[in-house]
Formats: sequence, C-alpha cells, structure tokens
Amino acid sequence: MSRVGKKPIPIPPGVQVNIEGSNVTVTGPRGQLTRELSPEIGVSLDNGILTVTRPTESRRHRALHGLTRTLVANMVLGVSTGFQKSLDIVGVGYRAQKTETKVVLQLGYSHPIEIIPPPGLELAVEGTNRLTVIGVDQERVGQMAANIRSLRPPEPYKGKGIRYRDEQVRRKAGKAGKAGGRK
Repeated sequence: MSRVGKKPIPIPPGVQVNIEGSNVTVTGPRGQLTRELSPEIGVSLDNGILTVTRPTESRRHRALHGLTRTLVANMVLGVSTGFQKSLDIVGVGYRAQKTETKVVLQLGYSHPIEIIPPPGLELAVEGTNRLTVIGVDQERVGQMAANIRSLRPPEPYKGKGIRYRDEQVRRKAGKAGKAGGRK
C-alpha cells in the first residue's frame, strides 16, 4: 500500500468537505476549491477524517492513489491556512512597486512590466525587492511565481534577476583573463 496514499487527512475546524461522485469541494475560511478527481479512486469522509482508497494494486492505481491523496490534502490546507511563495528581486535598479490593483516591476528592460494578479491570487510587496504570491490553490500560486520568475531568471555571473526566496543560485567565475591581468 502507498505510504502517502494511506495517510488519513484530518479536517480542521471550520472546513467543510462535500464529495459528489468524483467531484470534491472543500470550503473553508479562506475560500472554496473544487476538483474533479479520477473516478477510479475512492474518497470517503468519516468522523472528520478523509481517506483515499484504490480498487486494485495495479501500477496506475498505485500512482493515482498517492496523487489523489496529496491533491485533496492540499485543497484542505489551502482553504484553511493558504499558500504563499516568496520571490527576491536582486540587482541594481531592479525593484517592485505595488499600486492599487497591480504590481509594477523594473527589471532592467527599457519598459516597466505590469502584473495584474488573476482572481483568487494576491501579490504583496515588502520593501522594494521582495514579492510574495498568496492564494488558496497551491498549483496556481506556484505557476504565478514561476511566471514572474521567468521575466528575469537569475543569471550565474552576477546573480541578478528574480529568484525564489530559498533558491541557491550557482555562481560561475568570470573570464580568466580578467582576474589574472595581462600576459
């Protein structure tokens, strides 16, 4: 049996789960998420604990078992506490500024880049060089953070660009002739 798939999912107070066939709807203090799961995998709610079961030991069912359990657990966690992804903006003149509905980024291009967050996501700016994507759906939060990072990924020589908060950028040495002087 799958180690991930067999773990029960406790439902925190204030969160409601509705299961209709293969559709699971989770409602909590931060919002509501709905997802259609594979009809082959069973999801049941009993005494405030969600359990995910699989019909057979086939390779496909074993893979879907752990995936389904993780997707449902992330839905429960998202509507109760939410998800966030932090980005650091590194570089001289690189900065972020929040206006009423959008974030304006200066990333060394000849023009500013405006980002309008889609419904369900929020962008927070701390200072001028830290950007945080906040939302209830982990998949959408991660994709929005990846889209922002792709505007100016960190380069290996000076480390300039947009990086995840916990990302380690591998640095390269510059040209060999630069450090040693002339021959």
